[in-house]
Amino acid sequence: MNLAYKHLLPADFAASSRVWIYQCSRPFTLSEVLQAEEILNNFSQQWHAHGAGVKNFATVFFGQFIILMADETHTHVSGCSTDSSVRIIKEMEKQFGVTLFDRQTLAFVVKDKIQLLPMNQLAYAMENSFITADTLYFNNTVQTKKELENNWLISVKDSWLARKLAFPPVIS
Repeated sequence: MNLAYKHLLPADFAASSRVWIYQCSRPFTLSEVLQAEEILNNFSQQWHAHGAGVKNFATVFFGQFIILMADETHTHVSGCSTDSSVRIIKEMEKQFGVTLFDRQTLAFVVKDKIQLLPMNQLAYAMENSFITADTLYFNNTVQTKKELENNWLISVKDSWLARKLAFPPVIS
């Protein structure tokens, strides 16, 4: 699985650009990705804050994550404009029959595939070596472009999850 994504991010956006990540409860089909991209493109063209267009980026990564980014060095994203982005994501949930707001399900790269795991099964997954300290984790808590570039796809041991887990000893 090709996990390169940084080159797809807009180079002309400030490092402080705000980021929202919506993880899908299942991979989108190819047809759904194309539809989702069209919905996001239409939203992007109409996203405004206080009457001014929001410099934004919206896409689907890895067929499973919707990424919204707003460069606030141009226009500050207000509560109303944030609400409009949430409304479009909720509409996409209904249209595709998926969940995009579940923060209790975590995404990992296991055996070259994105695997979802409910947070309450994390300890069990660690104990049984389904997830290890070196497993790649999608840290959807990132809030800026810089964090998206540097802290989105990281090993479990480098994430906030490390504080919650007891890693089993490594046997060599």
